[in-house]
Amino acid sequence: MVITYHGNQFFKIQQGDTLLVFNPPADVNRFGATVGLSTLNDSDFNGLEHLSHGDKQPLLISGPGEYEIKGIFIQGFGVPITYKKEEKINTVYYLTLEGVRICFLGALSKTTFSEEIEENISEVDLLFVPIGGGDVLTPTDAYKVGQFFEAKIIIPMHYEKEGAPQLKKFLEESGEKVAPTDKLAIRKKDFEGKEGEVIVLKQV
Repeated sequence: MVITYHGNQFFKIQQGDTLLVFNPPADVNRFGATVGLSTLNDSDFNGLEHLSHGDKQPLLISGPGEYEIKGIFIQGFGVPITYKKEEKINTVYYLTLEGVRICFLGALSKTTFSEEIEENISEVDLLFVPIGGGDVLTPTDAYKVGQFFEAKIIIPMHYEKEGAPQLKKFLEESGEKVAPTDKLAIRKKDFEGKEGEVIVLKQV
């Protein structure tokens, strides 16, 4: 699979002819996708209507529940949060793609989890975690969450830009010196032996 980062919490994951899109903003240009996932009903993350193009009509997911398409089983778990001073529900997504267990935390702000999440998200290969502080996790809390899930690889998101103080702090917490990369091309076997490795993706 190939993962690219398009800023804030907007990611594309390509596996063959399958394209998963997480949290496209409301002003994103139209393109075709297989699955679109939005964790929160806010213009920062809810541009799902722009993911259909030509004969591509994606499965659109914007809340808790269980979903399946092309052998991809997706679980969404609702978490109450405060975002831009409004009480909302953020959805944490957990799915498996080509044997890789992916957890996408969205606009999470707390380090404690419901019993439902703890019981259902038992193993994580790839964790997407917000680190920007304010309405989402601080860099310190984000690293704690990565340790809680025992994620093999952690991808930070929701920070200003490369070189931002939030990213520097997160890397200090992890004890890693990481050069940003344009994209992540990875297979299931590449996760073997990894424990909490941080990968920083350039915003394209």
